[in-house]
Amino acid sequence: MVGLSLKVVFSVVCIIDQLLMNFASCGCSWCPPVKREQDRKFEQKSDKFWEFEEGSNKWVEVSLPFDLVSCINESCTKVGSIESKDKHKNYRYEHEPGLPVRKRVSLTLMTESSVWITGQSGSIFERFWNGVQWVIAPHELPTSAGHAVSVFIVNQTILSLSEAGLLYQLQLNEHTQPIWTKLELISEANMDDARKEESQFVQIKSGLVSHDGERLYVTTTDKTLLEVSEVQPLRWYNHGRPLGGDVSAVADAGAIRPGVVFIISSNGDLYEFDKKSKPSWKKHIWSEELGEEISLIALPGSTLQGLVGAHSVSLFLLTKDGLLIERGLHKRKWKWRVHGAPEGHHLSSITAVEQNEQNEKHSSLFLTTTTGLLFEYQLPKHSAHFQGNRIDGLWVNHMHPHHAKVARGIRGVQMQLGRMIFALDDGRLGELHFPGIGGESHGPNQQSSLRRKASNQYEWSALEVPETEGWNAEYCTDERGSSNCILGIKEMPADDDPNDSSSTIPAKRRKAQEKQDYISLSNHEGSSSTESTNFLTKSMKTNFRMRAMHVDRSFFIITENGQTFEYLYADHVWLWLKHEHSTEMKGTLGSYNGSLFFVDTHGSLLMRERNGNELSWINCTAMRKGRQVATGPPWDGTPGGMRRVTAEDALFLVNKKGRLIQFTVALRNFKWKDCGHPPDTKVAYIIDQEVLRMHIVFVIGRNGRIYQYNKLTELWHGHYQSPHLVLSRTPGTAMRPSHTSLTGSLFMISENGGLVEYRWSSVDGWEWVEHGTPSKDVILVGAPGPCFDNTQLFMIGSDGQVYRRRLDQKAWQWTGHDHPQTQNAEQGAMASTKDDEQCSVEDKARGTNGFNGNCNEKVAPTRPIPLSEDAVIFELQDGRLAELRRPNAAGEWEWVRIIRTPTSQCLRNYWTAVAS
Repeated sequence: MVGLSLKVVFSVVCIIDQLLMNFASCGCSWCPPVKREQDRKFEQKSDKFWEFEEGSNKWVEVSLPFDLVSCINESCTKVGSIESKDKHKNYRYEHEPGLPVRKRVSLTLMTESSVWITGQSGSIFERFWNGVQWVIAPHELPTSAGHAVSVFIVNQTILSLSEAGLLYQLQLNEHTQPIWTKLELISEANMDDARKEESQFVQIKSGLVSHDGERLYVTTTDKTLLEVSEVQPLRWYNHGRPLGGDVSAVADAGAIRPGVVFIISSNGDLYEFDKKSKPSWKKHIWSEELGEEISLIALPGSTLQGLVGAHSVSLFLLTKDGLLIERGLHKRKWKWRVHGAPEGHHLSSITAVEQNEQNEKHSSLFLTTTTGLLFEYQLPKHSAHFQGNRIDGLWVNHMHPHHAKVARGIRGVQMQLGRMIFALDDGRLGELHFPGIGGESHGPNQQSSLRRKASNQYEWSALEVPETEGWNAEYCTDERGSSNCILGIKEMPADDDPNDSSSTIPAKRRKAQEKQDYISLSNHEGSSSTESTNFLTKSMKTNFRMRAMHVDRSFFIITENGQTFEYLYADHVWLWLKHEHSTEMKGTLGSYNGSLFFVDTHGSLLMRERNGNELSWINCTAMRKGRQVATGPPWDGTPGGMRRVTAEDALFLVNKKGRLIQFTVALRNFKWKDCGHPPDTKVAYIIDQEVLRMHIVFVIGRNGRIYQYNKLTELWHGHYQSPHLVLSRTPGTAMRPSHTSLTGSLFMISENGGLVEYRWSSVDGWEWVEHGTPSKDVILVGAPGPCFDNTQLFMIGSDGQVYRRRLDQKAWQWTGHDHPQTQNAEQGAMASTKDDEQCSVEDKARGTNGFNGNCNEKVAPTRPIPLSEDAVIFELQDGRLAELRRPNAAGEWEWVRIIRTPTSQCLRNYWTAVAS
């Protein structure tokens, strides 16, 4: 009789057919007949499989991959295997391009309730549990210091490293306010020099705090190792570099052995420094039996204790090929071991975590990949497998948060057992935690309860970061309450703030709290060649026809035949100036620092600027890597609002191909950059550039949906939007009540002519609000006009009248302003002006005579512009302009004058001058 022994494995999916076919091939007499089908294939649909252990009489979940073995007369043969489903997915990542390296991003753990972060913007902020909730506290370096790249906590002292390679210490001044002061590490060559020029400071490249937290080891730009042993007073030592090598990164400082530092050279070699030994530098030679010599990547490693024996210690490092290797010390002998990487992946950073003492089977490391995944590498403890040079641990793929990838090459931090925070590629943070004990709503947990909840299962929570990174976390405050920066106090619900738009009563809401607000998009641009560009030709004339230049003193208009005119108030007189150019203009796209930007019929971006008393034209498209453009941002800030000025100021534009183009203008360091477009559509118009949110450009796609571009991360995101809500392909208007709060809105026109608001509040998050139309017989045409006081917005109706949407006592209301009447507007202007401040040259010279009969006072669908925080300019259907003004912020809006233009059909001639 033939004996048969088979490991039986059960799963959620049925694999009986496959097993029976294997039984039949073994000649089993009791096996039922199996119908063989050549096209029949085993399809795996689960990663959960169990094996029955006879010794313990229990079902035990198996680790994948798992071999199916058939044994006959003690001769065992592998007849199949069950692979991890993740393995079948790996082919997607093999050819997926790697993520960019975020060089300024770092995470530093201070305590289990405090994590310090440097963002891609170079800002420093702290995520802190104040006893009630997680809050964000800003800790910006002074402007003169530039961008921050990392934070070190050394012996309870907080240090920061700037991008310029200088160290700063956080101290309290005489008013107990925290301030950053520079730590002056002067190079030895200049120690006796009385002058301490910046170039004489030691420039630091990177650093690592010692395992005991008492010292800081840093690498310098000249590739030497420095040790900062004390901060107050400052005491540091230059340990130089190894013979024949240099210092590129500190891999370990005191975790292997106290006082011993392991460094990685720029060639990828591993060196050991021990100032108590002779010689102090030693090189760890690669083992020839492992094959070709490897090259290490210059990043910190991670250590694990007791893998091979009770007194063994291992240093884990990454190679430049993205493989995990180990330098292990056991019984005074060093040994190299290769652990490799998950199939099809390249590893980019290692995060060591506190090991779960209740788990006696394995230790874990967490590693990020170049494509944004997070793997856990489980190593068996005290395993016989460790006697060789190659180890087969278990790779567990924890993927990444929904619609966000893990940042490449950035180490995470472990807050507590089962709670780790990692930087995400889009600038946010991701927390990987045991179910039910992590995320924004859970503070630090008791260690005893954590160990009771210890699990092999993890889940992700995406965490918000501040506006400096383009996101939505509000900063904490000094005021008493739940958001206090030091100690939070639970508050009872209070009456809504009348100035908080989150408490308003809208016309119609579309709640989307169950939906994902942000939708990550692939970097691969799809084909959208079928989308029409006809809307550009028509809408350019209406959306970028006018632009304000100086408050209450100057604005520009582009005529139908492409001429450029400026309406200027000078010497108590309003007059038209003609700005001549060899090519016709199509629109005016923006202003910056006294210069105005135009686009001509060839798509060239032209800058009109003044040098002393001279005006000149500069062709920006003719500059290096210049691009042709079509449209630009709708507004240059908000009327009466402060405009941020930074060293990265840029003008965002759209070209005819629907690509977003960035033109840097700050400090006249002009630079072009192609930002692409969302993968599923092309850009129609810009809704807002950095008014509602710093570093963010909101756009409308040609498919009528909203997208955003983050200029820091260079990533596109989609937003949740009902498929029944299609936006008109026109610019929009941003409304933000205060720069100290992130609450604000984007206003757009829907395809059916209604007003739509996309609003952010800290209570509800992103929310769509439909305001509808002024009446059943009127729809809105063109684009939304300017907003004033962050409570009112002007629009134009299909009946040629002006409408205002205003917020009054927490409720939105429509107010109609009709259209100007020629006689009333001109007489009102003549009667209300003093010293001709509001009366144009032609108005005073001609009065109300001289019309040729082709007059129409109804308002055209041209996008209106703010002349000041109390005045709006509209274009009439006969080509003239009209001004709607209020005497002050509390006054009523009234039509005050009609302005005749050089191309209006409602007059015989006009007065003008030529600008030179």
